[in-house]
Amino acid sequence: MFVGHAALAFALVAGGARLFGCSRGRALALGAAAGAFATVPDVDILYAPVGILGSSGGLMGAAEGFWSASTLVHRAVTHSLVVGCVAAFAVWCWSRAGGLSADRARSEHAVSVTVLAGLVAVATLVSGALGGFVMGVFALAGLVVTEATMRYGGLAPRALTVAALVGLLSHPFGDFLTGEPPAMLYPFDVTLVAHRVGFTADPTLNLLGAFWVEVATLWLAVSVYCWLTRRSVRRAVHGRAALGFAYAAAVLAVPAPTIDSAHTFVFSVLAVGVVGPAPLASRLPAISNRRSTGVGRNDDGRLAAVVTGLAAVTLASIAYAVGYLVT
Repeated sequence: MFVGHAALAFALVAGGARLFGCSRGRALALGAAAGAFATVPDVDILYAPVGILGSSGGLMGAAEGFWSASTLVHRAVTHSLVVGCVAAFAVWCWSRAGGLSADRARSEHAVSVTVLAGLVAVATLVSGALGGFVMGVFALAGLVVTEATMRYGGLAPRALTVAALVGLLSHPFGDFLTGEPPAMLYPFDVTLVAHRVGFTADPTLNLLGAFWVEVATLWLAVSVYCWLTRRSVRRAVHGRAALGFAYAAAVLAVPAPTIDSAHTFVFSVLAVGVVGPAPLASRLPAISNRRSTGVGRNDDGRLAAVVTGLAAVTLASIAYAVGYLVT
């Protein structure tokens, strides 16, 4: 999931920046930028809706068609350490233009666009028109994120480039547990990792293990965010999270999932996270540890909704695992 990639990059950069002496606000801005860049490689999933067009069988049939189509180009072009480094260089060139004269700014923009166009050309030669299209969307998304972080994050080119590097280069490593390993050294025909990492021979428990790694990453990001904003994670969790235990009954309705057929489990267990948390946004008391943070009631409510939903999903997955082992 791209959310997990963003969470990991945010936690690494925001937490690291604070430990190295950055202010809380700057650490948050750097983490947000890294998290945004970490989502960019997953633009290749834009091809997946094609699978819905020819699907049948209602909602689950559409989900299965989406899942199948997503594997055609997913992780094959954009999930590369080589591509990530080249793209980060383009980000540096583009961001440098912000403090230069008009002529020099145009020159830096031209260099950035030329570098990205080179990526698209290489992808087209190596992977055909579809690969070139995906790389083009990747390049465009990278520039959009760069512009957004420059405008709203107030980050210097060097800091922005570091955030881009961490976001783009950390993304492929988060995919070792699910699906086929990404093409880490694309466009070079070199296989860095041939097989996904597994926890156990039981395919369902293996899926649950990968899911819990993802959930743990989200909890890490939440903890770093709360640390930087002087909030309490514990006070943000509402008792409604216990509704997640009811998902244990899904063992009787959801066929034992595996990583290759995870869509039914993933979509259903994530749905548990929206049961209950949303109404909290307007009526929870403040959960900041200090009044000086400038956190408002609405912000506290949104955080409570997110953390309670995450807690519900965590409990739901544990309840399903217990039910699976018992039945």
